[in-house]
Amino acid sequence: MQIFLVRRILSTVPVLVIVALIVFLMLRLAPGDPAAAIVGDSGTSENIAKVRSQLGLDDSLPTQFVRWSGQLLQGNLGESYFMKKTVVELIGQRIEPTVSLAAVTLVVTILIAVPLGVVAAWRHGGWLDRMLMGFSVMGFSIPAFVIGYVLIWIFALHLQLLPVQGYARLSQGPWLWIKHLILPSITLSIIYVALIARVTRAAVAEAMTEDYIRTARAKGISEKRVLMRHALANAAIPIVTVIGIGIALLIGGVVVTETVFAIPGLGQLTVDAVLSRDFPLIQGITLFFSVVYVLINLLIDLSYLVFDPRIRY
Repeated sequence: MQIFLVRRILSTVPVLVIVALIVFLMLRLAPGDPAAAIVGDSGTSENIAKVRSQLGLDDSLPTQFVRWSGQLLQGNLGESYFMKKTVVELIGQRIEPTVSLAAVTLVVTILIAVPLGVVAAWRHGGWLDRMLMGFSVMGFSIPAFVIGYVLIWIFALHLQLLPVQGYARLSQGPWLWIKHLILPSITLSIIYVALIARVTRAAVAEAMTEDYIRTARAKGISEKRVLMRHALANAAIPIVTVIGIGIALLIGGVVVTETVFAIPGLGQLTVDAVLSRDFPLIQGITLFFSVVYVLINLLIDLSYLVFDPRIRY
């Protein structure tokens, strides 16, 4: 177990180094000049050259990467070209809406998807199972922004039950906070409910065919206990894995959803940074999301210590 634990933790180090290198090169080699964007349309070539020199963009790529890496090791992600604030400060200001949206979406998804998948596996081939398969196809096929606009039209504009856009911080009151997150979280959760419910259904349905399930039923154990204690428990590894992957995929979904609902989170900040070619901000946000993604995958690997006894012993 100790070897497995150390190996998984150490494997994240080269991944993070490669991610940092890719993020750096991807921005530097992309077309466009942030110095020209800062100067504006009326700027002269001399002004652009002066700004490039001030930002250190005239240095060679290895020199820029070494300088940026040194700042990273000190916990410094740089300063935004346009907002004149540190990237760490900007991420800190925008992280609450993103974390709130992701957390509410995850809770809604798990509470709906796992029971739905278990029941569908229990009634394999029945009407609920067929409905789940149809819902899964629909959830994977419809883009998140389309779902968001439909929900806005129905519940915000037509029924006037929920806010159209925006975000209320938790400090402003729990009800106001959750009220602004209902539509965005439903928009995001539809896709992940379809994914997690389908995987749960497949994993539990496979577990239901095993000999230990027939043995449990032969002992007179109730069907509910057979489902929860035996089938679901033994199907936990693929379910936990897909939940972890779903959390990582939320990163991409948050960008689109925050844009649709005008939520001032990291997704909206990413869009603004890309449009203005704000190198330090794009690098900082992308690296932050990448670290979160790697840590989530690490937690998934470590969860096998709990669900898979073959690793523990």
